Amino acid sequence: MRYVVGYTPNERGADAVALASAMARAQGAQLDLVYVVKKGVPHAAQDAGGGHVGAGEQAVLDAQREGLALVPEDVSVEFHVRHAESFAAGLIEAAVEYQAGLIVVGAASSGLFKRHTVGSVANALLHASPVPVALAPRGYRRTEAVTRLTLAVGQRVGADAAIDVAIGAAQRRGVPLRMVSLVELDAEGDSGEVVNAAHIHANTVLTEASRRLPEGHNVSVEVAHGRTIEECIDDLEWDDGEILIVGSSRLAEKNKLFIGSTANKVLRALPVPMVVIPREYERLDSP
Repeated sequence: MRYVVGYTPNERGADAVALASAMARAQGAQLDLVYVVKKGVPHAAQDAGGGHVGAGEQAVLDAQREGLALVPEDVSVEFHVRHAESFAAGLIEAAVEYQAGLIVVGAASSGLFKRHTVGSVANALLHASPVPVALAPRGYRRTEAVTRLTLAVGQRVGADAAIDVAIGAAQRRGVPLRMVSLVELDAEGDSGEVVNAAHIHANTVLTEASRRLPEGHNVSVEVAHGRTIEECIDDLEWDDGEILIVGSSRLAEKNKLFIGSTANKVLRALPVPMVVIPREYERLDSP
């Protein structure tokens, strides 16, 4: 198992390394820290993907030293420099070449502490990556192993892939799995009927997960209530070591990522990392 980490020698890069380390620790994954240099632009004149102006080979060596120093000693890691048309393109190319199960990036530097802001790199990945993408909120520094996975349960196309990944990841990591339905996001018509339907569907997914997980595995379901997306998110309790898993929009191409406006609002309100799963993703060694 390999995870590609979009590394830049700044806070965003540190957030990505911390999240990748936390996710790798539970199952011995290797981290590939990828420092992207834009094609045709000299080191001395380029911004290396997010706030750091390079200065030749010394900039690369400094980035390598700083990046590797952030990785815990018990996590296997390699540092790579790739030339690409864009930061996102370089990460996708690396993920395909290394047969990675995940791309990890940090939030844009302009975001609120412990909240997500989708910058140009994350936005490009969320529209084009063929593998799951993990997004770290700003200021994320936890490197201890993940303690719980939460799956956002939906009824649209793309949910099956996310369900499969969540169940498989919870089993491999030996961590609790929580199913969450944010009923107000898709509410139409009578609210009572919508809430009841959400409970029924969430419990159907819970039954399926319980059947596929080992006997005694901690798996639960919750339905969040709120007039807004923010209220739905705030209605839930979040562990420091938790990660939210969501599926791609029904508009996404097969095996590609895309999050719609609703999921994007969830992301901006979310206090924990999010992993987005491509539509119809079938890779067995997913995160």
